[in-house]
Amino acid sequence: MLHTLKRPKIADLTAGSFLILRNSFFGKGAKPRPFRLRDKRNTQDDPLDEYIHRLLSDHLPADVDCLKAPGPLITPDLVVLRPEVCKAAAKATLASNLTHIVAIEVKKLERTQSGTIARPSGMDYNTTPPCGTVRVYDSSGAALDIRGFYLFVCQETVRNQAGKYRLSAFVLCDGNLLNEDFDYYLSIVGERVKEIGLGTYGNGTNRTRPMLIFSNPLSTIQLDHGVTLIHSRDDLERDVSQLRQVGFIKRTIQGGGTNVFYCYRLADDVPEDHRQFKLLDPFPLPTRTEKTQPRGRFRLNFQPTN
Repeated sequence: MLHTLKRPKIADLTAGSFLILRNSFFGKGAKPRPFRLRDKRNTQDDPLDEYIHRLLSDHLPADVDCLKAPGPLITPDLVVLRPEVCKAAAKATLASNLTHIVAIEVKKLERTQSGTIARPSGMDYNTTPPCGTVRVYDSSGAALDIRGFYLFVCQETVRNQAGKYRLSAFVLCDGNLLNEDFDYYLSIVGERVKEIGLGTYGNGTNRTRPMLIFSNPLSTIQLDHGVTLIHSRDDLERDVSQLRQVGFIKRTIQGGGTNVFYCYRLADDVPEDHRQFKLLDPFPLPTRTEKTQPRGRFRLNFQPTN
């Protein structure tokens, strides 16, 4: 159930979605509200995605739809759009205009026993790299490229309340914060060549599936235990009076230059004495090599004779 905020009449679909989810999952002072989820049915099933879809569907303005991925292993998880506006728009407009259509991919994280966010130096994105532009398809089956945002949450169980959960960290961010190389994105999500006819009997197959690791924004202390919208606009407050800018993030581009993203929170969540944070490349990097790690070794407790 949505608390304290009615359907927001906001043009930017990411800002409108952010306000609905903030007021659904958090109360005064950004205190987490417990919520109930149904049981998980299988590995690919995600009740949280379903719950978020229901919240947005119920509380977005009447001219806005929220569509859920029609099956497992389909990205993005959600598309928020103004269908009548989209029908009259050119593809180039839909690729860039956040008042028309946007994709949202949900990424759920956990905490370690020490209280920190798990996988701080990078999280699994499975077979789809993050990107600020993602590909969906129109009703005729033609490719349609739209802006992509990512919702990172830390979901925790509520002690002594079976089936109830709370979110202790929440970031809705522009996918370009993570990666803006759309050509690379397409090279991974497009068709790949499988190796077939493998093994002694020729019935083995190698799907050559990539497994991708990119940044985890919740690893940054300024974003953990907060409720933040990260956007490319530096003037979002002008159109959305409920928001306050609380800082910015700069990321260094390979080859030179930087990209800047602006962090917003609900104005009521921002203390009067808050000082804006200024972060340069805040996401920790793992120690990386081009070699993959070998599989774990099964060690026996004896040595055979030569």
